[in-house]
Order: sequence, then structure tokens, then C-alpha cells
Amino acid sequence: MTTLITHIRHLLGTHDPKKPLRGNQLAILPGIEDAFLLIEDGIITEFGAMFELELKVPQLPKNIIDATGKYVLPAWCDSHTHLVFAASREDEFVDKIKGMSYAEIAAKGGGILNSAAKMQNASEDELFLDAWKRLEELSRLGTGAIEIKSGYGLTVEAELKMLRVIKKLKERSALSIRSSFLGAHTYPIAYRDDHAGYIDLIIREMLPAIAQEKLADYIDVFCETGFFSPEETIRICKAGKEYGLKPKLHVNQLNSIGGIEAAIACDAVSADHLETMTSKDISLLSNSNTIGTLLPTAAFFLRMQYQPAREMIDAGCAIALASDFNPGSSPSGNMNFVLSLSCIQMKLLPEEAINAATINAAFAMELQDQLGSITIGKRANLIFTRPMPSINYLPYAFGSNLIDQVMINGEFVQ
Repeated sequence: MTTLITHIRHLLGTHDPKKPLRGNQLAILPGIEDAFLLIEDGIITEFGAMFELELKVPQLPKNIIDATGKYVLPAWCDSHTHLVFAASREDEFVDKIKGMSYAEIAAKGGGILNSAAKMQNASEDELFLDAWKRLEELSRLGTGAIEIKSGYGLTVEAELKMLRVIKKLKERSALSIRSSFLGAHTYPIAYRDDHAGYIDLIIREMLPAIAQEKLADYIDVFCETGFFSPEETIRICKAGKEYGLKPKLHVNQLNSIGGIEAAIACDAVSADHLETMTSKDISLLSNSNTIGTLLPTAAFFLRMQYQPAREMIDAGCAIALASDFNPGSSPSGNMNFVLSLSCIQMKLLPEEAINAATINAAFAMELQDQLGSITIGKRANLIFTRPMPSINYLPYAFGSNLIDQVMINGEFVQ
């Protein structure tokens, strides 16, 4: 089917960078006022100013959509989530309000181990249906591509169960989905005093089974004090690479312990979280090909310091934005709120935030050739805003839903 969208107030993101945007480039968000966009079979085939329409599209299609007053921009690419989980954890939310620390909550069986315990008893069908509902909601909020991690299984059977659910989501959803194996999320209770034994389980049993069923695109490790050391992270990533899984890592959330060095040594696609960054960490990341993915809603929910985004941009780091949607530390996948937090708390310009949540986030999932910008040949995954005074209003009015419609592969989400 061919669809022509006309009289777009401002078509944004009309670029096709070959590398992630860095430094001053991140603030450049090219666009066309009073624009049109032509879509054929879900793919962008032409765009330009309305005065060019007759020249560029001499024969108009039957399906024409008038977008007068609306901004149109690429759909969000959410490159870090834990979308598949068995149950919410609002009881822990109340415990935190009462002053209980993360360590105290974990000591009584909370945290990741809480989600892992509930995961053991959930069926694949239950997990799929719950995840599908979440995915549909996120698509209506403008997300067109998403990365989903395992990591609440922590046994061979449960990790495979999670990854099979993600594979089923990939097969049935119109969204572009990437899958990450995060068996190294924490140590299960049975291996609390046998870290080497659990790492061997990951390498010798989980990875071969995952590779046999082709269940993952990436491998992830939580590199943090009390979890996996940089040396252990490198060992696990090296094993994952032998099965074709590139690293996307959790690093520097609570402490700077060499996670950035480990990510660079592993040639990680992205290093995610980064709440705790030293000047050395920033310098190392800025001189690498690894994208720094910032998760401000996790910092918001945990009342932590926000990532030093301004310093990272000024130093030349390539940054992306993601939601970290999970039941424990970021129970929201709303990328519009991520955009607002990034501007309000991390002092990103609206243009920087939009680029970080679209084209740079597409690079963080290696989907830059398909998504993330308005480019001929890319998929028509688009956000149509409600009428608003300027694009700056999108992050400014953080409590309002300014999305009118979302298009995935040229079809409006119902």
C-alpha cells in the first residue's frame, strides 16, 4: 500500500548519519517545515517540502493523510529494557519509601532474586501475554524498536523460558525487537558462595543451549560491586562472542570499578546505566566506539544521582537514551518521560534528547540502517504529535500525552 502524508507542520530527523552523533552534532536535528512524506509498503520512499510535491510525486496515491499542525518524527528506539517479567514489585517500592536500603530488601529475598523466584513459577504463555500487553502500550506511547533482556531466570530452564518468550514477541510483533541474554544479572541463592560455579553454568550450559535455538542477539553482564567483576565480565563476554553474541553491558550504576574498561576491552556495542562516572571513565568512553546508554528513569525511581550527560556530550561520548523498563528500579517504559527527564535533570537540549532516543539508540541496537531517522529506504516507524507550539514543548509538558498517533511499518497503531 502507498500512503502520502501531507502538510506536516515540521518533519524532524531528516538525516542519515553513518556513525552515532557526538558532541555538537547531537544538537543538530534537521527537519522540513510544511512537509510531505511518501510511504510504500511500510518503507519511506520520498519526502520533502510541500512545494516540491508535484515534482517529486507526480502521481498522487489514493491514500492521503492530512497532518496539518502536527510534528512528525522517528519513533523511539528503546535500547535497554527488561520487559519480560512475572510480577510487579510495588511492595518493595513501599519498603524503599519507609527507608529500607537495597541491601536490606535483597537480604529478605527482594530485588532481582524476588523476580527470579516468581519467574520460576510462571508459564511461557503467561509471560508472553503479560509482555504483549506491555509492548502494545509502549507502541502507543511511540516506541517502535525495543531491546529486551533475560536475567530474571538465573537457571538454565528459566533463562531459556524468558528468551523463548522474547523470540515469540519478535515473531508476532510489528516492532523491531532485539534480544539480550543476561544470565549474569546476579548470583542465584544456590551459587551465592560459588561464583565460579555459576559462571561455568552460564558458559557451559546456558550459552550452548541459547545458540542452538538462536534465542539471543547480545550478551549482557551486570558488572558491579557484589555482582560480577570486570574480569568475570570479560570472561563471560568472551564466551558469548564465540557464539556470535555481542556485548551490551550494565556498568557504573553504583560504583566505578573498571566496568568502562571491561566494556571497551570487549568491544561492547553499548555500556548502560553510567550513573557513576569518573573523569577517566568519561575520557575512555569518549575515545571508544562503545555507546553510553543513559537510563534516567532508573535514577529517578531510585533517587540516585543522574548520569553526567552534559559532561559526557561535551567530552565527545556517543550517548543514547533508554527506559530500563523493569519491575524493580524503573517500572515504566514511557520514552516520553525519559525525554523530559533528560532535559530537566540532565540538561540535554530537546534536539539532543530526541537524537539520543532515536538515531543514536538505533545504533545501540545496530538498527541504524532500518530505523532512527527519516531516510529513504528506512521503515516508516513514526510519531505524529498533537498540535503544539514547538518541538521544545514535547519534553517541557512532561505530564501531558502529546502523541496523537504512532505508525509502525507504515500502519497506524490501533
